Amino acid sequence: MFPFLSDLINYLLGTNIILPFPMFGFMMALSFVAAHYAFVAEMKRKENQGLMQSYEETVVIGKKANIGDLLSNAIFGFILGFKMIGAALNYQELAANPQTYILSSKGNFIGGILVASILTYLKYRESEKNKLPEPKKVKQQIHPYQLVGNMTFIAAIGGIIGAKIFDTLENIPQLIENPIETLISGSGLSIYGGLIFGGGSVIIYARKKGLNTLHVVDACAPALMLAYGVGRIGCQLSGDGDWGLPNDAPMPQMIQFLPEWMWAFDYPGNVLGVNLQEEFTSMGLVSITGKAWPTPFYETLMAFVIFGILWEIRKKITSPGVMFSLYLMLNGVERLLIEKIRINPKYNVFGMNVTQAEIIAILFVIAGVSGILYFTKKHQKQVD
Repeated sequence: MFPFLSDLINYLLGTNIILPFPMFGFMMALSFVAAHYAFVAEMKRKENQGLMQSYEETVVIGKKANIGDLLSNAIFGFILGFKMIGAALNYQELAANPQTYILSSKGNFIGGILVASILTYLKYRESEKNKLPEPKKVKQQIHPYQLVGNMTFIAAIGGIIGAKIFDTLENIPQLIENPIETLISGSGLSIYGGLIFGGGSVIIYARKKGLNTLHVVDACAPALMLAYGVGRIGCQLSGDGDWGLPNDAPMPQMIQFLPEWMWAFDYPGNVLGVNLQEEFTSMGLVSITGKAWPTPFYETLMAFVIFGILWEIRKKITSPGVMFSLYLMLNGVERLLIEKIRINPKYNVFGMNVTQAEIIAILFVIAGVSGILYFTKKHQKQVD
């Protein structure tokens, strides 16, 4: 497995470099980049069709730098320099456990002062360069797609917080036993927690900017599915614990031309340092081979297929809200299918043993089907 990006590079190129970039985190970053481009493309298309409009925003130019601007640059610069210089001087410790090092109190004080001074000076010089004898207000034309960068950033922050909260709720004993490690660990993220918190944050932001939220979430739907697929690649490559139940069945004859890991895999050298055979035994699961269903790989395939479907039909859907409703439905169906072979804590709900993901997936399917019917009928009435 490839817990760090450098592990994959070394495997492919035969090198022996060390980079402090966790594979899961790297692929998560790529997922946001991919989603950003797809989101921008859809927002531009909707504006070109007249479904979304640009608006004017008044800004003040020519002001001199105030204390707040300089102070914020100084604080950001100190944190950046404190950690960056400290990381450079303690590279081996950083590479061994990036999350623990970054969230610790370790760093370089002189580096923090140096970078804080540089960023503060650059902010001051920029302000002086653009200063006018008398600050004035000007109007700028803002296009909806120009806000996607802010939305992506908001979604990333909200998504990570939500993902960690939902995962923690599924692992209360682990949180109680080792709270610090559980909270700062880069693994253990609930995709639905990320979706709900991240998506909710974007909707709030869009409403504050006066955008039509239905068109925004419709434009975002394919991007969300694309990001999900790319993110699951990180789960598969790093072996972050999202593998499935034991799979001791022989590979079917009709697909034996494929690599065996696509059927059953033991995730050797995974980022958690877990031996699957021992893990299955500790969970009371019977396994002869110590191999599991490679569920992140299957989810990547399904996510890309769903993204392809949404991307192909996006221009044919004319009812606002239907695209996002379709995304919810397909997302829920995909997760319900994969949960049948996934390892997740189960809850007793009305006499049924279901996982947190299954509960949310069922709600997504219901919301998706209901949304398709409701928004289609609503649009038809407006057309008539």
